[in-house]
Amino acid sequence: MPVLPGTGGEISPDQRGHVPVLVNGPRLGPRLRGVTTVTNVFGSPHKGTGPRHEQVVFCQDEATGLRAIIAIYSTALGPALGGTRFYPYDSEDAALADVLNLSRAMAYKNALAGLDLGGGKAVIIGDPATDKSEALLRAYGRFVQSLNGRYYTACDVGTYSEDMDVIARECSFVTGRTIAHGGAGDSSILTAFGVFQGMRASAEAAWGEPTLRGRRVGVEGIGKVGHRLVEHLLEDGADVVICDVNDTAVERMRAKHPEVAVVADRDALIAADIDVYAPCALGGSLDDRMASALGAKIVCGGANNQLAHVGIEKQLADRGILYAPDYVVNSGGVIQVADEIEGFDFDRAKARATGIFETTRRIFAMAAAEGVPPAAAADRLAEQRMSEVGRLRGLWLGS
Repeated sequence: MPVLPGTGGEISPDQRGHVPVLVNGPRLGPRLRGVTTVTNVFGSPHKGTGPRHEQVVFCQDEATGLRAIIAIYSTALGPALGGTRFYPYDSEDAALADVLNLSRAMAYKNALAGLDLGGGKAVIIGDPATDKSEALLRAYGRFVQSLNGRYYTACDVGTYSEDMDVIARECSFVTGRTIAHGGAGDSSILTAFGVFQGMRASAEAAWGEPTLRGRRVGVEGIGKVGHRLVEHLLEDGADVVICDVNDTAVERMRAKHPEVAVVADRDALIAADIDVYAPCALGGSLDDRMASALGAKIVCGGANNQLAHVGIEKQLADRGILYAPDYVVNSGGVIQVADEIEGFDFDRAKARATGIFETTRRIFAMAAAEGVPPAAAADRLAEQRMSEVGRLRGLWLGS
């Protein structure tokens, strides 16, 4: 019987031609308790003209309750890098859709950040408040290790630097670790900084000056990235209004900054006569209804995959709304954790994240020159780098 690489578990081929998926981890060795099938794997949608996903790995360890999916979109520029999201998805299909979208976005994000890294992402299905444990994280680390450096993991929604330290006890390919263990610490620091740089570039394109002073910015989600973005905006002289489903986070913000206005939800935020909409929660907030109702001049935030579907970017452009591509402006975090690979230096990482301002300006200029939405211009620029630099790996250098 064939063996699924990196697992030590045997699999039996499915007579219908579907892809067999190992549903238990290395702990069980050659004994396989069950095989399920996933259909249409090679027909999943992809972005632009780039390649489809190179590899999707389903990971399960029954003893710890681990259910995870690791997706590698591209290694054209180097090993894939992307965080691990721990989230209580409604279904496995929802988890798979999310990890495929997120890993694709990471490839484009890393390309435009100028990193020699490809794009990947992972999701762990479950509630981090109740399901996360040392054993589960270490089991997950062994699955990442089994990929032999094709994928580097880091923090994301539901995971923190302390979790990366636990994963690193079983895995060599971990970034976003605590400062005590030689890491960069919380990557939201430079994520928020980068979003602010992108927002400054957006303000310059929209109003002629790279500042948010005197503008009203609506921030949806004041978690790890959102609350730091609020700090930058207030320092720049912006008027800030926020919303978040977490009442504790809202109260904490109001206690620290009573000048920040609070509204109940996204609909109320959009109705608050804002100049800039900054989505910093989960993705997909910009759907058809939102695109038609939005009165802001600029959309620029820290959330991943903000556009609910292809075509939203054109709807925004047709209405005169400037959309700063999410994977461009929120790349400060990946810049921060990527710097760990060569030995972390905060000043060096921050200097690179400052470049998000110029990258965003370049994309706006390219979009205007070519008569396309900024999202299309950003995609083209990322695909160009992946193609041109990735091609060089085909040049034989000898032994």
